[in-house]
Amino acid sequence: MPIDRDYKRTVKRKKRRRRVVFFLILPMLLIAFSAAGYGAYLYKKAETVFSSSYQDLDGRKKSEKREKAVDPKNDNVSVLFIGVDGSDSRDFGEKTRSDALMLATLNEKEKTVKLVSIPRDSYVYIPEVGYETKINHAHYFGGPKATIETVEETIDIPVDYYVKMNFYAFMDVIDALDGIKVDVPYELYEKDAEDNNRAIHLQPGYQKLNGEEALALARTRKQDNDIERGKRQQEIIKAVMKRAVSANSVSKYDDIIEAIGNNMETNMTFEEMKSLTSYGLNGKLDLETLSLAGEDEYIDGTYYWSLDEEELDKVSETLKHHLEIKEDVSMD
Repeated sequence: MPIDRDYKRTVKRKKRRRRVVFFLILPMLLIAFSAAGYGAYLYKKAETVFSSSYQDLDGRKKSEKREKAVDPKNDNVSVLFIGVDGSDSRDFGEKTRSDALMLATLNEKEKTVKLVSIPRDSYVYIPEVGYETKINHAHYFGGPKATIETVEETIDIPVDYYVKMNFYAFMDVIDALDGIKVDVPYELYEKDAEDNNRAIHLQPGYQKLNGEEALALARTRKQDNDIERGKRQQEIIKAVMKRAVSANSVSKYDDIIEAIGNNMETNMTFEEMKSLTSYGLNGKLDLETLSLAGEDEYIDGTYYWSLDEEELDKVSETLKHHLEIKEDVSMD
């Protein structure tokens, strides 16, 4: 049966040494919950799998930048996606760095989503420790809570929910969909999932990639930088979404739900997750991608991505407008 094959594949992969780079949870969650329309079995499976991923996050009921708790059924909300730099074999627990950060805002009336890639080397203030360093260190210092606080401090909008994921789901989802079609910008050699150097070789051009190959494209930044890598990851998300909503992918939803649920942690309850269904039921996701501009900078010999403050303010205002946050409400 498909579940058994997926289970065996997941167990096998968890024995390997891997480096986390990415996550696909937003579009996949929308697809998974839309799958409820295809029968009670998938709905019940989603409820079982995703409910087991819930984490209380130290009793945090709302963002300090909110006057009251939000309800995604009625309110605009934000979700921070955290991909961590760790693996089962390394057993670092919470003492891992975030390898990928994306912040999504969801407008309930418009059913639109804005997705911002946050470069991992961004030089920012981390409230948990009280000084500036790379944003990906926040998770090492204090897990999802410290990461949320740092993103709120940096972009000046509330973070209502978080989803933390490893990249096992990345490969499993793409393979379950029989691959995705994306544009490879240049010839590249990259590590495979077992960290073997130059194991993946891709030529430039629009082509179909399997999970291993898509992982290589998502993780590489040798020929450019984090900004370009973030854009590639966004394009991969779009490609996965396009493939997943196609009619011939409906039979894959079982494997997709399994792949996501086995590799996810979130402070969203199952009931809250179900509220995301309306963003994807029309067969497509109205998604706009944004990035944080800046420039390379070296401080005491260490590389950082120095954010452009003017452009950062523009992104912040765009997200506040999308969340419909009133300007007379203090965000401090």
